[in-house]
Amino acid sequence: MTSLVALPVLLPLLAAGLCLVLGRSAFAQRTLSLLALGAVVVVAGVLVAVTDTAGPQVLSIGGWGPDGIVLVADRLSSLLLLVSSIVTLCVLAYAHGQGIVEAGPGASLSVFHPTFLVLCAGVSNAFLTGDLFNLYVSVEILLVSSYVLITLGATRTRVRAGMVYVVVSLLSSVLLVTGLAALYSVTGTVNLADAAVKLQSVGAGTRDALQAVLLTAFGVKAAIFPVSAWLPDSYPTAPAPVTAVFAGLLTKVGVYAMVRVQTLLFPDNPRSELFLVLGMATMLIGILGAISQSDIKRILSFTLVSHVGFVLVGLGLFTRNGLAGALFYVVHHITTQTSLFLLAGLIEYRMGTTDVDRLGGLARLAPVLAGAFLVPALSLGGIPPLSGFLGKLAVLQAGVQEGSWLALGSVAVGLLTSLLTLYALAKVWSQAFWRPAPLSDADARSGVRPGQDDVSGTLVGDAGGDRSRVPLALSVPAYALVAVGLAFTAVAGPLYDYAVRSADELRAPASYVTRVLGGAE
Repeated sequence: MTSLVALPVLLPLLAAGLCLVLGRSAFAQRTLSLLALGAVVVVAGVLVAVTDTAGPQVLSIGGWGPDGIVLVADRLSSLLLLVSSIVTLCVLAYAHGQGIVEAGPGASLSVFHPTFLVLCAGVSNAFLTGDLFNLYVSVEILLVSSYVLITLGATRTRVRAGMVYVVVSLLSSVLLVTGLAALYSVTGTVNLADAAVKLQSVGAGTRDALQAVLLTAFGVKAAIFPVSAWLPDSYPTAPAPVTAVFAGLLTKVGVYAMVRVQTLLFPDNPRSELFLVLGMATMLIGILGAISQSDIKRILSFTLVSHVGFVLVGLGLFTRNGLAGALFYVVHHITTQTSLFLLAGLIEYRMGTTDVDRLGGLARLAPVLAGAFLVPALSLGGIPPLSGFLGKLAVLQAGVQEGSWLALGSVAVGLLTSLLTLYALAKVWSQAFWRPAPLSDADARSGVRPGQDDVSGTLVGDAGGDRSRVPLALSVPAYALVAVGLAFTAVAGPLYDYAVRSADELRAPASYVTRVLGGAE
């Protein structure tokens, strides 16, 4: 089964190359991309089953052993790989429905498919890599491909947002490669398992410095406070599917790296107080930003920042239940946040805007969309019995069990954040869906209902043309991802048990280290 570990990286890269060759054929690109990502979903599902029963699967590229590039699939990486591949498949199908991926007659080579596939390969490589330098390579792959995607259309706003994103990402990458150089100078390796062993003989001061540099670099990627201000200005300007995949996955790569480094390289120095304080600050600052916004995409961007704080609290507790709750919440957050951004894209398609002050009446005009939006919104707010409630409950219960004043403070802040999240999303619901649509000055003078054509009565979006119905090719992928989130609620018991086993594996990484150093094939 070890050969399967390379496929989630190889398949998207091979498909990306073929999409460049087939750049004039939109149908061929579409088919090839969907098949490649569908195959990754299958492989990831197999890896989840294999790693849960047989332990970590290790593949040494080129036969160099731990000194070369090593890919490792364990419970944590396999689960995140499966969830991320499902998300990317749904987002790609959504992008096809939106029509942003077509090259068109006489156009230059389409760049969306190859770039999106390279992004998917980078995400898979980040989750599967067994050494920090390869993780750095994955981060750079994500940076290059995400810059192309975030500036699609080349509008002034998107280019400006892309520049902010690139500058911040490059600065964090410089910090990361500096930390890798320092780690290599101290231990002679960048292999995670090998470094975990060799760091035990390194002085405490040196370990603390390495830990601070690496966690800061990954903290920027994860958009935790106080290095999170770049995200709400960068994500909302991109096309809906691009924003959705960024929200669901890119920050989670930073979160995953923090969890992996903290539990494998520095398990004896959990920095609990620091993580709890940062978690509380991230939750509060993010959600206060959300309730002050009037655009749905910006509200969701701030909630994205805020709810990373729950994962930081679980990591800071560093207990079995705390880590398990954090891992469960990551799975919930990837699917829920992505589905909300896709649904925001449907609202924009249907009405021509995501500004809640200009929206209204969607519950009557698009009842299916209204119901689909309500489900992940309630889940993000922590309403039982949805997966968001279960993930928050696990993290907050772990905080109560830990019992320190910081842990109890994080429980209080978590409850307040959930209430404010409900308030922010309730504002979206009440203004965009429930209230009657506001009349513009022109509508008031002409007597035309908002969103209604003045001749035929056909409901249209601001972008022009008949938008009375969202095409199935656009809506089905978004609704499918909402269904995936509901499925996580239905299988919450087995999923949480799997998260507990993953937490046990993280807190006792001997099998990981042994497999990598002695079992690479």
